[in-house]
This record gives sequence, structure tokens and C-alpha cells, in this order.
Amino acid sequence: MTDTRKRWLRRLLVLPPLALGIAVLAWQVGDREAPEVLPDREMVRPARVTTLQAADFTPRALAYGIVEPATVWNAVAEVSGRIVYRHPDLESGNILPAETVVFRIDPADYQLAVTRLGAQLASAEADLAELEVQEANARNSLAIEERAAALADEDLQRQQTLRARGTVSQAAVDAAEQAALTSRQRVQDLENTLALIPVQRRVLEASIAVNQAQLEEAGLDLERTEIRLPIDARIAEVNAEVSQFVSVGETLAVGDGIETAEITAQIAPDQFWPLLAALDLDVSDMPTDEFLQLREQIGLTAEVRLAIGNFVAHWPAEFNRVRETVDPQTRTIGVVVVVDEPLRNAIPGERPPLTKNMYVEVALTGRPLPDRIVVPRVALHLGADGHPVVYLVDGEGRLEIRPVTVAFVQGNLALVAAGLEAGDRVIVSDLIPAIDGMLIEATEDEALTGGMLATAAGEDPVR
Repeated sequence: MTDTRKRWLRRLLVLPPLALGIAVLAWQVGDREAPEVLPDREMVRPARVTTLQAADFTPRALAYGIVEPATVWNAVAEVSGRIVYRHPDLESGNILPAETVVFRIDPADYQLAVTRLGAQLASAEADLAELEVQEANARNSLAIEERAAALADEDLQRQQTLRARGTVSQAAVDAAEQAALTSRQRVQDLENTLALIPVQRRVLEASIAVNQAQLEEAGLDLERTEIRLPIDARIAEVNAEVSQFVSVGETLAVGDGIETAEITAQIAPDQFWPLLAALDLDVSDMPTDEFLQLREQIGLTAEVRLAIGNFVAHWPAEFNRVRETVDPQTRTIGVVVVVDEPLRNAIPGERPPLTKNMYVEVALTGRPLPDRIVVPRVALHLGADGHPVVYLVDGEGRLEIRPVTVAFVQGNLALVAAGLEAGDRVIVSDLIPAIDGMLIEATEDEALTGGMLATAAGEDPVR
């Protein structure tokens, strides 16, 4: 057998197994059903939602400030002299009651001045009394002289009548006339004396008034040698010692009142104005007396807090006023609150004394706003036009992108003025991408809804 025939024979031997394999494959394929063609399915995106409810909203804000005493007393010397007494407990940090004599300046010179001016006043009063006696004597003398002058005039007339009859000499008539003129001169002198008495009285009365004023001034200076605390105070500074000479206007000590403390809490305007959102005031035509009572109409309440590690102390406070200007550096508004009895109301282990220069936070609360719509801050998004929008789930379970008007943002909440209503389901989870009309599988976040309503009502601390 040739080599060529052997090669063909080997090739032919391959054909039967190949044909058998093809037959088996054809049988298996022909016995199967054609694959099912499924229709296209729309993608569903899961999302957490909160169902909106109309509820009362309490505007709140947090501010920070430094504790200062409401009253600071400066012991200023009103007279000069050498200090002869200083209270033994007059030291920085000590608390002294009102009316305590803290300093005494040597009173010797002022006592002498009181004595001297008292004597001058007594002398002027004696001169006035003497003048009153002189006036009374002059009036009595005037009455006598007027009667004597009348008699002298009658005698002159009689002498003149007799002279006309030739029974008396001219010398007798001249003597009677001289006596009448003398009497009239005495009357005139007394009348002049009485005319000067009112002027002399006014001079003496003015002198008495001056002496009285000087005596009162000397008495005040004598009282001012004792420096007393006008209030219960905690001593902050002491600047004078015994035997030291002090001048008028020199500050000897400083005391901080302990009755009330003030905190000027700095707050940004965009956080402060929402606190007044419940007010409906028109101050343009408001009478002055009502304008002065505007503080009561604002109706803010306050609480002072101090964090000490993990412990937080609380003090009830009262809104007092708003500072007159905006801070030029921080651009914040100063809201002044007052805490009564900051030292006496300390509770060991619970509330320390509220002392000067403590840095504290002040929680301010405005009047509640009824029936408002609030959403979590994370539910706000920026629309294509740059305005805020929220993502809603509509009645068909699809995404709706709706523009809204935000009144203001407070912490993790936003108060919506327009665009939403109770019953709307707002998406609070991230959707990337968010396509209007996409199918949403919504899951109600009840915990978030309850917490949001509690925060809106002011039931938890503002942060």
C-alpha cells in the first residue's frame, strides 16, 4: 500500500465520529424551547421621606457673650486729704454689705471749716436781729418826733398870730420857727434811716444765705471724708492705703454689684431678626410711651448656659435691651440679658456662681409662630436657576422637583414660607442623579419626623 492511500484512509476514519457528534448536537438543540424575551423594566430608586405637618414653630438662636456686673461702683475721692482708716476686709474678691465704711479721710480741716462757717452764720443772723431792733426803735422815735414836729408847727402858728397883733416880738417868732425846723429835720433823719433798713436787711439776708450754703458745703465735705459702699458689692480693685494722701477725683477702689449680672450676647442679624418674626408692629406712628415699652412687646426669653467639661450649668435670664449699634468688627448685634442674684443662686455641685468675665452662651427664644411648615435643612437643594428646591414624592410615587420660598434657616431646620403644604412627602436622602419624574420607592422616616417637630416646638436645646 502506498503512502498516499494510507493518508486518505486515516482521514476517512475521522468522519464517522464527527457525523455522530453533529447528529447528537442537532437533536439536543431541536428539543429545547426558544429563550423568553423580557420587556424593558424602569429603575426604582429607594429614598427616605418625611410627611410634612403644620405645627407651631418657636424661633430660637444661640449667642455668646461675657458676664459683667450690671452695676460697677468706683470709690472716687470727693475731697482731698490723708487716709486715716481703711476697712480691714477691703481686699479684692471679698464681699461687703451696703453702707460699709471702706475709707475715712482725715476730717480735721473740714470740721474746722464747719465750725468757722457756723460762727459766721451766727454773726450774720445776730446782725439781722440787731437791724430788726434798730428798725423798731427808729419807728418809735419817728412817731415821737412827728408829734413834736406837729406841736412845734402849732407853736409857730400861734407866735405868728401874736406877732401880727403886736403882742410878741419878732425874736419869739424866729425862735418858734427854728424849733419847728429842727423837729422836721429829726423826722426826716428818722425817715431816711427807715428807708435804708430794707437794703441793709437784704444785704444781711444775702450774707446769711451765702454762709448757710458754705456751711452746707462744708458739712457735705465733712460727710465725704467717709466713703461708704452704696450697694452690696464684691471688691474688684483697691488702690489706696492708710496714711496715703489722695486728691479729688482719685479712684480708691472698685466694687462690682452682686444683685444682677449682665451679658451682652453677640448674635448675627440673620439669626436675630427671625426671633421677632411673630411681632406685628408699626413703629412709624407709635406713640412715644408705647415705643419706650417696646421691650415688653418683643417678648424674648433667655437662658444662660456654661459648659464645664461634660457638665452644663443653667441660669434663667431676662431679656433687657438691644445695644444701640452693630459691632463694627464682627457685624453682630449686642443683645443684653440680665441674671438676678448670680452669686446667691449658686447651687453646689449643680450651678457655680456666675462671676465676672465668664464666657457663656445665651439661648434666646422668640414667640411661637402658629401653623408653619418646616423641613430638614438637608431637604433643601439648589435649583438650576439658583433658587432653593425640594424633592417630593408625588401621588404616583415619582420624583417632583418643586421650588420653595425659605423664610429663614434655624439650625437643622428651614421654615418654608411658600411652596409646600401639610401632607407633602419630602425626600430627605441624597438622590444622585435626581431626575424629575423618576420612580421612587419611599420609606417613611418616622424618627426624623418626630425629632423635627420636637425641635420646631423648642422641646430640645438649640445648637
